[in-house]
Amino acid sequence: MAAPKIAVIFYTTYGSNHDAAVVAADAAREAGAEVRLLRVKETAPAEVVNGQDAWKAQLDKMQDIPEVTPEDMVWADGYFFSAPTRYGVVASQMRAFIDTLGPLWQEGKLANKTFTAMTSAQTLHGGQETTLFSLYTSAMHWGCYLVAPGYCDPVKFEDGGNPYGYSFMAGQLDDTGRKSISFQARRLTETTAKLVA
Repeated sequence: MAAPKIAVIFYTTYGSNHDAAVVAADAAREAGAEVRLLRVKETAPAEVVNGQDAWKAQLDKMQDIPEVTPEDMVWADGYFFSAPTRYGVVASQMRAFIDTLGPLWQEGKLANKTFTAMTSAQTLHGGQETTLFSLYTSAMHWGCYLVAPGYCDPVKFEDGGNPYGYSFMAGQLDDTGRKSISFQARRLTETTAKLVA
């Protein structure tokens, strides 16, 4: 049986969602998936990025990670998206990438794939759930199967209890969070494997 192909696609400014995406990619591989770890292109003006040392350092740190392309979206059987919230919805860099996918959507090339997501914010109630809903709304337009973590593992009662996808305060990814992300990645991989079998 062929391994399910999972694209872990993230955007990050200062590194929180990069760290979370690496955990997801590792867990999906351990669960038997062929994985591509991919970053969303930075769309903020260079003078803004270069004006903040931490932002510039994070972008420099990720240069070995390929930027996601429409071809990666076609390749994958399932998607794990990770990006911070901005004003209650996903960061504009992720939104800009999603907005390029109209041609693939019109051709049905994003349909019948699995989809899950996670997010971070500066505060506990900074829009995590609405950010996940906004990502899931796009996935439903594509015709994806949503694979939320639900309360399908005891870790979900320890990690803050978000059944829609792991969410955390930026810069505070702890061991419980890593376990939660790993569970979500395994659930995505196992569900995708059943669909592509």
